[in-house]
Amino acid sequence: MLRNFSSLPSCRVKYLVDASEERRRFAESSYPGTLATGEMARALEDSEVRGVIIATPAATHVEIASQALRAGKNIFVEKPIAMKVAEIDALAALAKPAGLKIMAGHTFIYHPAVAFLKDMADSGELGELRCAYTQRLNLGLARSDVNALWNLAPHDVSILCHVIGRPPETVQAAGTAFLQPGVEDVIFMNFQYPNKVLANSHVSWLDPNKTRKVTVIGSKKMVVYDDVLDEKLAIYDKGIDLAEAAGQAPKFAYRAGPAVVPKIAGTEPLRAEAEHFVTCIRTGTEPMTGVAHSRMVTQALEAAQTSLKGGGVSMACC
Repeated sequence: MLRNFSSLPSCRVKYLVDASEERRRFAESSYPGTLATGEMARALEDSEVRGVIIATPAATHVEIASQALRAGKNIFVEKPIAMKVAEIDALAALAKPAGLKIMAGHTFIYHPAVAFLKDMADSGELGELRCAYTQRLNLGLARSDVNALWNLAPHDVSILCHVIGRPPETVQAAGTAFLQPGVEDVIFMNFQYPNKVLANSHVSWLDPNKTRKVTVIGSKKMVVYDDVLDEKLAIYDKGIDLAEAAGQAPKFAYRAGPAVVPKIAGTEPLRAEAEHFVTCIRTGTEPMTGVAHSRMVTQALEAAQTSLKGGGVSMACC
């Protein structure tokens, strides 16, 4: 985040606050225009500072965000902003009287391929949305502070809610902790969205391949967004159409048209979200990944966590 915000001509990163002396030395040598300090109060008390970027372990987000909001600062918080909906509501209550902006780092919402996919869904080009499934897998990068659900799933749940345009109604989650007791590293989630749209999400730290894939199935077209590939998006003119006549067995017409790989702009999502945060502060615009979007994602993940710990019981997300 320091690199991306420092590269923007529209803002200045005045402070880096870090408890590590080694990282402070690195920041000062690499970014001479930024003052590295171990004291957060120094940055919060500076009236010139209008925005604070919080990139710390998830369990510390709410406390630091609350301090920044009370100091009158707009905040950008790495995903997830909080692990409970009630905590997001509390942060929103702090921000609203002063007109402060809260933005979550749901980076993939700012990816050009996801924006393209969202436009296709909204325009009706995909037809009636039927189902979607996501895979975010790799070998390693295991965490001890959070499980794979809170580490990996915020990305895909954010994408699903953004593309479908609504929060899920229910969720069921199942997973197992193979490496560390109580820290699930392999998790499967099933979401039921309005209008009978189904979605499945698989996240894991125990997989032989690095996979970052979202598949969306519509009645007219199907789309695969694969973030590992150079060509991020593939659109398939494939499907099955049903023709029914009174007194006759249903007939199926299969479509298997060619795949289309659209040219996607090479905008870096991390830079795009940094620019968006600065713009929202200056114009008063509500961030795309502001309170409403963050609340929707956390609500789904909080319900999934409850289902996971409850043995896969179906939980309401609304």
